[in-house]
Amino acid sequence: MDIKKGDLVTRNSYENDMVFKVINIKNGTFYLKGVEERLYADSPMEDLKPYSEDNKEADFEVEIEADNLERGDYFYLPPKVLHIDGDEEYLNRCLKFYKKNNIMAIGKKINEKNIYEQIMALLVEYKPDVVIITGHDAYYRKKGDIHDLKNYKNSEYFIKAVKVARKYEKSHEKLVIIAGACQSNYEELIKAGANFASSPKRVNIHTLDPAIIASTIALTERNKEIDLIELLDKTKYGKDGMGGIICNGLMYVGYPR
Repeated sequence: MDIKKGDLVTRNSYENDMVFKVINIKNGTFYLKGVEERLYADSPMEDLKPYSEDNKEADFEVEIEADNLERGDYFYLPPKVLHIDGDEEYLNRCLKFYKKNNIMAIGKKINEKNIYEQIMALLVEYKPDVVIITGHDAYYRKKGDIHDLKNYKNSEYFIKAVKVARKYEKSHEKLVIIAGACQSNYEELIKAGANFASSPKRVNIHTLDPAIIASTIALTERNKEIDLIELLDKTKYGKDGMGGIICNGLMYVGYPR
């Protein structure tokens, strides 16, 4: 079996449930990145199975529709989104999703460990209504305590970034913060000031999950309350992967057109 860098594979030990791209090979270990989920992994070659595009299932995609907006003589101003991501490929996919939904979004690729150091300057410069803080994370179950931040890859840094953002704007209504990645410490992210966070059940999340939440809020009128359960159901893993607090939409409505 010849598997090389850039190939798509699945893992036999996980019942081939997830597609990865081989991003590096070193000393017989294959380093992998999830194609759909925000996940890094490594594996020996004997556990890998080449992935055939012929067997590919339809990509997870969600249509975000403006909530009963009456076109007529009204005009609509969606909020500005600042999306900070530790992974450039995932960032670009989210930016395409925002563009498809006619949402103004600024994207910045920053290493997860450095976001908290740079986020204040970005918030001051762009003055967003929604900020996403994401990338890669992991909960190391073998280390034990689910509440100990030392047992997570990047949760500590996401939490620091949320705290800085909340220092910039204390109101959860004026700045919606969506934070976390695969298996992140959900409870501590919410305590730090995030409106929405991953991952309540410490599961992986889909690349687009933070963007789905941001886009739904962006396309809902300011005087309408978000249906939280319905919103979380739009994400790939639902309430296991994402959770948050009830809030209103952020779309301004004006007249005349």
